[in-house]
Amino acid sequence: MSGARRDGPRDAEALARGYTPAVRRMELAGIAGYSALVIWLSVKLWPHAWASPWWALTAVLLAYLGADFASGLVHWAADTWGSPDLPIIGPALLRPFREHHVDQLAITRHDFVETNGNNCLGSIPTLAIAVWVAPDAEGGGSFFLSAFLLALVIWVLLTNQFHKWAHLPEPKGAVALLQKLHLILPPGHHALHHTRPYNNHYCITVGWLNWPLGWTRFFPVLEWCITATTRALPRRDDLGASAAVEVMNTTQPPPASHPTPLPARRP
Repeated sequence: MSGARRDGPRDAEALARGYTPAVRRMELAGIAGYSALVIWLSVKLWPHAWASPWWALTAVLLAYLGADFASGLVHWAADTWGSPDLPIIGPALLRPFREHHVDQLAITRHDFVETNGNNCLGSIPTLAIAVWVAPDAEGGGSFFLSAFLLALVIWVLLTNQFHKWAHLPEPKGAVALLQKLHLILPPGHHALHHTRPYNNHYCITVGWLNWPLGWTRFFPVLEWCITATTRALPRRDDLGASAAVEVMNTTQPPPASHPTPLPARRP
């Protein structure tokens, strides 16, 4: 995939410098907590998976779709709203998305911690729920729900890895085969997200849900609801005010139903 930049108010080098030692320590802590919970829960659920393999397989496959949807929802939210200047979530979550948009190949230079740390950190609440609903000795809990949530966070961990591979100049071996079969995110499919107007194909685990979400206009309608309620301008920080207004006016619901266009202020 091309490493082309998109126009916007943010500078790639300044965004890269935003990856501070504090952010890295937070990601390392997230990976440690994530790993401990995944290992503990996997050991606890293994006897149940062995006894009910079809339920376990169903949970894993449904979780793959769940991770694709979750990746799209988080990706859309991080692309569309907020700023890297916000406390905590700005440098930890939003900054990587802004950097990626002005330097697509930056992700291919990131190590495991920088690539996957924030996904691990963000998965810990889901893992906590999975632990809480896990089956117990008294027959309580839900194996299927706990297994689904466990598989979900594992696929979420792999999501940024699949995303990273989609940006490799020349994927090879098993990675290239899985991309060709569209069992993980293919470069050509993901390239549509990096094409004007930059407001579609947000799902980056495998991308299967990009078609139904696009057909139903899920994200444009969601943006319209938020803009109509809050007057916030989608993608202002990512694209700059003028470009963001242009995208909003051409992709949201028909003019008769959406709010008066916001003024194009300087970013």
